[in-house]
Amino acid sequence: MSEPLHVVCPHCHTTNRVKADQLGSAPDCGQCKQPLFTGHPVALDDEAAFDKHVLRSQIPVLVDFWAPWCGPCRMMAPAYEKAAADLEPRVRVAKVNTEAAQALGTRYNIRSIPTLALFVGGREVARQPGAMTNPAHVVQWAMANLPR
Repeated sequence: MSEPLHVVCPHCHTTNRVKADQLGSAPDCGQCKQPLFTGHPVALDDEAAFDKHVLRSQIPVLVDFWAPWCGPCRMMAPAYEKAAADLEPRVRVAKVNTEAAQALGTRYNIRSIPTLALFVGGREVARQPGAMTNPAHVVQWAMANLPR
């Protein structure tokens, strides 16, 4: 029997307990009853929501720091969207609009966009600046940087 993991809901940001072996069985949030995994990136432009997902969730969180005016960010968006479907439920996929959440960009010293950052257990474990336009490359990079 697997241990329960804390997984934060992408809709209401409530922390849920889900057994690791049940992550792939489309679990719902105990609070809002919506799916815990949607196969799409979750927007975390609010610092409190960002902190809940990165600090409380026991699954890794892959974050795309981007901005609406950034051409390479817009070019990467479809690949990142497709990668989310492949990565969830092993990895929560999120986006932070650095225009809307400037404090998060500053806090994580984001100097160029797009920048991917992978968080595990609340700590950043890997960072990749620059656009990746192939979904498989996003998935490969994330999986290669997860702790064994």
